[in-house]
Amino acid sequence: MTGRRRVLAGLAGAGLGRLLPLALGTLLPGPARAQGFAGLGTGAEGFALPDPAYRMRFPADHGAHPEFRVEWWYLTAILQDADGQPLGLQWTLFRTALAPDEGEGWRSPQLWMGNAAVTTASAHHVAERLARGGVGQAGVTAVPFAAWIDDWQMAAGEVEAEEAAGTDPGQGAGPGIDDLRLTARGADFAYDVALHAEGPVVLQGAQGFSVKAAGGQASHYYSQPFFRVAGTVTLPDGPRAVTGEGWLDREWSSQPLAADQTGWDWFSLSFDTGDKLMAFRLRGARDFTAATWIGADGQAQAYPDGALVAQPMDTARVAGRDIPVRWRVRLAARGLDVEVGALNPGAWMAVSLPYWEGPVAVTGSHAGRGYLEMTGY
Repeated sequence: MTGRRRVLAGLAGAGLGRLLPLALGTLLPGPARAQGFAGLGTGAEGFALPDPAYRMRFPADHGAHPEFRVEWWYLTAILQDADGQPLGLQWTLFRTALAPDEGEGWRSPQLWMGNAAVTTASAHHVAERLARGGVGQAGVTAVPFAAWIDDWQMAAGEVEAEEAAGTDPGQGAGPGIDDLRLTARGADFAYDVALHAEGPVVLQGAQGFSVKAAGGQASHYYSQPFFRVAGTVTLPDGPRAVTGEGWLDREWSSQPLAADQTGWDWFSLSFDTGDKLMAFRLRGARDFTAATWIGADGQAQAYPDGALVAQPMDTARVAGRDIPVRWRVRLAARGLDVEVGALNPGAWMAVSLPYWEGPVAVTGSHAGRGYLEMTGY
């Protein structure tokens, strides 16, 4: 098979991610890949762009937005087993479009990728799925909510689906994702867990318009950070009953990064007080930061560029790279000054466009736990 045919064969199954359109890096020629991490700073002619005047509509916005170039459904969970041992899991479905049109069957320009992982203190298990759109192998429906790729699935239960079917798509957060079942499996792991939301959906940024760069690049972004999780994780030593907390992030955009932004460090932290923090640092010629403080009651306060300080304190050599695995994170407006450390420094996602993602412990002014994602290292 020639090099060009191998690339085209790869495109038949590629997809993208959370601000992580992983396959986009393979879709672009070499010079274009330098335009923002994974090409996310390139122009998006013909695709829709995020609009600060747009107001989220649920349950419709739980579904796909094919008029935008990239999109993701990104679930992380911080868990413990019956012996009190910590672990984490990740389930992500990424969508990218090769062209701003729908198409049918094999003519669909939609490409999909799924990533799944389980991380313990001593092991990190990873799997990936690739799919074409338009042929039923992968996709998302809003009502009833279901997101799937092959036999991996995140979907509403029967009662939730019935409630969503009768909902005005413009009202509140709406039903549709309050009760979900999440499944995935790889060569050496599997999980089957139930998710129940115990708080509201949170709109990130300004009413869901999340700015990512000084030039105004942005995404539409909301989270459900209040999932209670229970179920089973199966590892090489057998099944484990697990309980804990889950966090779902939803974003869609067409050009979310500036051309000079090489990657990001993203934190989702849950504190013992019940409060939570979403925070990110985008690395470029000038770093850009944003944060949202989420109260235990679900009330959210967004903080602009510069309010958050995220400083690497220690690195580990992972997959031939120096990865920051211990951080100092400060948000003066909330009296936050914490140290964030990886449960497993080797939580490397060896997928199409590799990155680091894993559970973390939080100590300092606030104690808790969470997840950390780092790209572009």
